[in-house]
Amino acid sequence: MTHRSRLDTGSPVGWDGGVVSEFPTDVFEEHRPVLVAVAYRMLGRVADAEDVVQDAWLRWTAREREQVAEPRAYLVRITTRLAIDRLRQIQTRRESYVGPWLPEPIVTDIGHTIPDPAERTVLAESVSFAVLVILESLSPLERAVFVLREAFGLPYGEIAAALERSEAAVRQLAGRARR
Repeated sequence: MTHRSRLDTGSPVGWDGGVVSEFPTDVFEEHRPVLVAVAYRMLGRVADAEDVVQDAWLRWTAREREQVAEPRAYLVRITTRLAIDRLRQIQTRRESYVGPWLPEPIVTDIGHTIPDPAERTVLAESVSFAVLVILESLSPLERAVFVLREAFGLPYGEIAAALERSEAAVRQLAGRARR
């Protein structure tokens, strides 16, 4: 494989005229925000989410990328599976933890629906914390299905492929998670 410099003007051009990158780092970094969001919403801690995304990066670099038809779907699948594994490890460790477990909320932008910045911050923190507490009551698979479906709007078929479950089983898990 030949490595090209970022300044190489002989890069392939996409249908929209943009330069199409073949660098594995560029492809991964393009999808990093989605991967961090998936991992964070499943795990509830920024540090754990970043660890999972780093593990996904290691798997991405070890993979023959020519065999990956859809990089985003592949990376979301790997991140989801790694997050489920990490969640199971965390839950096992938490059983021996003394004291209440509290999620680590991260403030997300709620737009300009509330004019006062202080009120907007308080509401965003409250909603983030409440969602994380509710997610904590779900099993790792229910949590994965709920996050991928409700937060990212992925179709049931894609979630089923990511979790290696049937679409009917994924719909059942989604129903349980919503209840």
